[in-house]
Amino acid sequence: MPTKYRPIPAMSAVVALVMVVACSTASDDSIGPIVFNDLGWDSSLSQNRIAQFIVEKGYGYSTGLIEGGTTVAIPALRRGDSDVMMELWLPNAREAWEEATAAGEVVSLGESLSKLSQSAFMIPAYLQEAHPGLDSVEDLKEEQYRKLFATPVSGGRARLVSCPDGWACNMVNEIQVDSYGLSDHVHIVVPESEAALHSELFDLYEKREPWLGYLDSSMAPSLKLGMVQLEEPPYSDQCWATTKACAYDATTLLIAVRPELLMGAPEVADMLRKWDLSADHYTSMSIWRIDNHASHADAAIWWLNNNPGVWSQWVTDEAANAIRDALENDERAEGWPD
Repeated sequence: MPTKYRPIPAMSAVVALVMVVACSTASDDSIGPIVFNDLGWDSSLSQNRIAQFIVEKGYGYSTGLIEGGTTVAIPALRRGDSDVMMELWLPNAREAWEEATAAGEVVSLGESLSKLSQSAFMIPAYLQEAHPGLDSVEDLKEEQYRKLFATPVSGGRARLVSCPDGWACNMVNEIQVDSYGLSDHVHIVVPESEAALHSELFDLYEKREPWLGYLDSSMAPSLKLGMVQLEEPPYSDQCWATTKACAYDATTLLIAVRPELLMGAPEVADMLRKWDLSADHYTSMSIWRIDNHASHADAAIWWLNNNPGVWSQWVTDEAANAIRDALENDERAEGWPD
């Protein structure tokens, strides 16, 4: 039997394994795909689409996807159900990451995206301008500020929009609210998705109404709107390992892979080691996608077409030529969702 990651000829059947999206039947001599974790948030979806195109068109491997947030993705990677997680967030998933690496089940190939900031205590800048005394998480204990965010179902507490279920930050935010002594002052709401979080915030922002909740610096509202973070105690390793009653550290996004990838698809592993998507490049791609109401796949094509000087540094000359040919022929990655 062929090894899992052997490239398959361009004209042979391809297993487009998208665990929760699509599947197809492969010929007897085809092999399983390199499976990426689709984590459900914009930066992960964008990076996956770029990486899938490069892996398929540059190196001839098939790709697939498994959907699910961090709490699903890390166990899937550890079991071998997936092969590549382009964004393993630290410190959010530090405990799970350290356990997985200690067991020899995953390895890091470096960072995928410039460091991000994040917080569960973000408010619109116009709200702080109207209420300059509201500048700290401790201020949420005061009725005059708490009632700004109260709703008919929050029981007089401030409504705080957290991360979607399955994201590691959702659990972190719950711990922080408790550790800050805010449980009697803050009512946590879990949005159905990142899109739902964004939609609500954009709507309230346009109306100049109050909003309190989680954002990271890669999210669309952070890129398009004026938002400010309420003050929190500074991050420390001791704080994070115990109560988490402190701000998030500057976030590191690791590329985590199965060890088998290093031997089974060494050229792909080498490409991922060289991966370097800057904040400026990610921001330009995201703003183009938002302004054009485009998909993450369309944004990946746009970015690849406009930044050959960046991605060509990650790949071999032969792969770069193949990727350029695919872009000129308006090809799509087989492993992308429909």
